[in-house]
Amino acid sequence: MSPLTAAPTTDTAAAGALCGLLFGDFSAHRPWADLITDPDFSHRSALPATEQVGLSYERLRRVNALVEAPLELATDPVRLAAVHEWTAVVDGRLASLASIHFNLHLGSLAEADPAPGRRLDDVVAMRRIGTFLATEWGHGADAAALETTATRCPTTGGFILHSPSSRAWKFMPNTSPVGGPKDGLVAARLLVGGTDHGVFLFQVPLTGPNGPLPGIHIHPMPAGSGPLDHCLTRFDSVRLPAHALLQGAHCTISADGTFSSTVPGRRRRFLRSIHRVTQGRLCMSAAAVGISRAAVATAVRYSIHRQVSAAGGTSVPLAAHRSHHARLIAAMANAYALTLLHRTTLNAWASVEGAQRQGLDREAALLKATATWQAREIVEEMRECCGAHGLLGSAGFTGWLQPVNGAITAEGDNRAVMAKAAAELLEAPTVPQPAAPVTSLDPGTTTLRDLRGLLGAAEDIAAERARERLLFTPGLDRLGRWNAGCLPALDAAQAHTAGAAADAVADAVEACENESARSLLEHLGRLYVLRELRPYLADLLAEGHVTADLVRQLPDAVDDITGTLAPHLLTLADAFALEGYLASVPLAHANYQHGYANYQHSYGPATAGHPDDPAQASEGRAA
Repeated sequence: MSPLTAAPTTDTAAAGALCGLLFGDFSAHRPWADLITDPDFSHRSALPATEQVGLSYERLRRVNALVEAPLELATDPVRLAAVHEWTAVVDGRLASLASIHFNLHLGSLAEADPAPGRRLDDVVAMRRIGTFLATEWGHGADAAALETTATRCPTTGGFILHSPSSRAWKFMPNTSPVGGPKDGLVAARLLVGGTDHGVFLFQVPLTGPNGPLPGIHIHPMPAGSGPLDHCLTRFDSVRLPAHALLQGAHCTISADGTFSSTVPGRRRRFLRSIHRVTQGRLCMSAAAVGISRAAVATAVRYSIHRQVSAAGGTSVPLAAHRSHHARLIAAMANAYALTLLHRTTLNAWASVEGAQRQGLDREAALLKATATWQAREIVEEMRECCGAHGLLGSAGFTGWLQPVNGAITAEGDNRAVMAKAAAELLEAPTVPQPAAPVTSLDPGTTTLRDLRGLLGAAEDIAAERARERLLFTPGLDRLGRWNAGCLPALDAAQAHTAGAAADAVADAVEACENESARSLLEHLGRLYVLRELRPYLADLLAEGHVTADLVRQLPDAVDDITGTLAPHLLTLADAFALEGYLASVPLAHANYQHGYANYQHSYGPATAGHPDDPAQASEGRAA
């Protein structure tokens, strides 16, 4: 009989140890883990779309009120990521607004050289909301080619901000009057004395109490264009003071109008101007792993409480079936691996500055693409694991898909981000490590580190294939050569990221002092690596890194690990520290079918029908 036919219990010591590995001492997470349990953060699906966005702005002010020094939060990568990791669980719009206001807007201002006349008080106190206007109708991934201009006026030292064509209209910033008056950081081409110095950021007041300010035209996007108050925004010869330009080592203009920069090349200067985008990728990744954990935890609890028919006329929890709990455990392994990879990447980023972050920019990009893609897959799979009940607003899944899809595009489209990182990996010096073929998947013979080595071998094979196509494909121009090599380069990048996640899990296993937690985490790590290896097995076999016998063993090994972890689903889920959030999610409780009556305080009073009516119970808590 399956051990899951019995009522599951949690190994609290193991769950506590796993929680410590996932979150450290929890100090950076506690304020936000507590905040999302506040009734004011419960889902309000009955509100019209505009009011939903307005509510998210009010919640943003609640976040700001909890922060003693908003400028310090904006420049603290660990604390800033934690805000996103938890707020995304209950309100994806809120996480997006936090990223725009705190990271892109305040963070850029905090790191710019001080300028006489520039005031930050209103934005810091959130009397004005900070926005960020970079991409244009005609320029997204090629943002260095932006057309908006900021022409220096030689008599005043200020600038004239202008949109020269419809292609230069700023595309989809949250610039509407919803949420209150707003300031924007606008990416524009700096023109001084007829010379184009490249794209830099300018601080621009956009709206006041009565709407757009003179010369600024804001056109709301059609309903359904995105989760926020997205707009097209253009500028008609808007006059800006001299201090509007965010200056620094990459961009300095003297009183007589002389431009200087320590950063060579217009493209590099542009990347330096918008370098907060990399921090934004860490924030988007944090939101993705937070949503992934919430989705898995909800589906696990539902699968334990939901009774289904079994052989012999009995009923068992849905989780008792291998066909069901295998999906939960696979998603659990991914959620653990990517959370630990996020911690590793974020902590490395926070511990260094400046040029030392160059290689970490690439790792943050790869993490963002992988974490957001995985989050979408996890949310969709876990929703399906909850059947029709997973479609109810109270379950959370339907509310998570929109912010996850937004994150896949925000801070750089995932495929473009991956392609750029893949090209950089090909240029990075590497020395393939010779290793004996792996012949067995027996844990006593082959360690987690050994399995991780196979991901490294897969990366080397794919990277070498890409280099050969790039260097030895005759008769092609530069784009043609890249087209010939980009797909294996992307394969190498994916293997690289999976290997980095496996390293993060292996490091956590070695640091774990609780024997039960250590065993569970090692099994999760092995499952994660075995699943990630599957696309590369043909190459690994052909190059002698694995044997045919090992390939035959893999399905049974995956099944054995799944069976070992199945009785511990609740322990693994409890380590996510989501008790406060799940307390108001009916689907996570044994009496979920009567959730409306039991959680009425989260939804408001019934207006018609029986209080246990599942149709009414759909008005619950969700992201």
